[in-house]
Amino acid sequence: MWIFGRKGESGFGASSTAEDVTKGIDGTGLTAIVTGASSGIGTETARVLAMHGVHVVMGVRNTEAGRTVKETILMETPDARVDVIELDLSSLASVRKFAAEYCSLGLPLNILINNAGVMAPPFTLSKDKIELQFATNHLGHFLLTNLLLDTMKKTSREHEKEGRIVNVSSEGHRFAYKGIYFDKINDESSYSPIYAYGQSKLANILHANELSRQFKEEKVELTANSLHPGGIATSLLRHHSFLEGVVDWVGKYFLKTIPQGAATTCYVALHPQVKGVSGEYFVDSNKAKPSSLAKDSEFAKKLWDFSLGMVAP
Repeated sequence: MWIFGRKGESGFGASSTAEDVTKGIDGTGLTAIVTGASSGIGTETARVLAMHGVHVVMGVRNTEAGRTVKETILMETPDARVDVIELDLSSLASVRKFAAEYCSLGLPLNILINNAGVMAPPFTLSKDKIELQFATNHLGHFLLTNLLLDTMKKTSREHEKEGRIVNVSSEGHRFAYKGIYFDKINDESSYSPIYAYGQSKLANILHANELSRQFKEEKVELTANSLHPGGIATSLLRHHSFLEGVVDWVGKYFLKTIPQGAATTCYVALHPQVKGVSGEYFVDSNKAKPSSLAKDSEFAKKLWDFSLGMVAP
């Protein structure tokens, strides 16, 4: 239970849950993709969106776990529309396969929630020989978003309704090396698990901000925002047994519950207060200020170009 934090301008705060921030909202007719929806805040995000009538497509690495989550959601909300499609964000081939499969279904896409992530593992390279955190947390979502943008633009035009992209970042973005190590992404000798995590989370914010700039320039009815979900005891800590033990001990007093952790994601994805808001960073379901580097538009463009090169076939 989170014991700190007052309600902000939105009327919500750190102790608000995903159900609190979506109370009374009708998501019928909307379709959302939630990555990493088989555990943690991804599962809660999928559950709450489905509860409000949103057709949820879960992009998950473990489809068996995903189907279990789907069954649980259907037990609670029998008329929910939930689909499970395999998606491994650390594999560019898997991302392309997922996007192709999704587009072949002919479904609209109103909301894309880039939630999946890995936190501070030992140095590891992805299947594409890219440092795992940068590959999973940023590049996989970067490619996925690009491959789905035409579908989102088409949906917003045909439905005459704003589409929303939500990047789940972290306050950890403030601890990113000295920015982004463009020339040392895969350098094991300079690797720090925590700084590399921060680097990938900084990339999430820069990605959303550059998307927002492009949407405004193109005059399309899409928004892109990023957020910090809060400190939550989830499986992200599995690489650090000591931290996991500390969390078990003090977590009930100082960390958010999973329903509280999913609140800001659901708020940014669904709430009418966020209509037309783009290029912002949210904490506790309220606008917040990220680091100065996260707001650097030239740096965001540099990351965009670098990322395009990294994901090129």
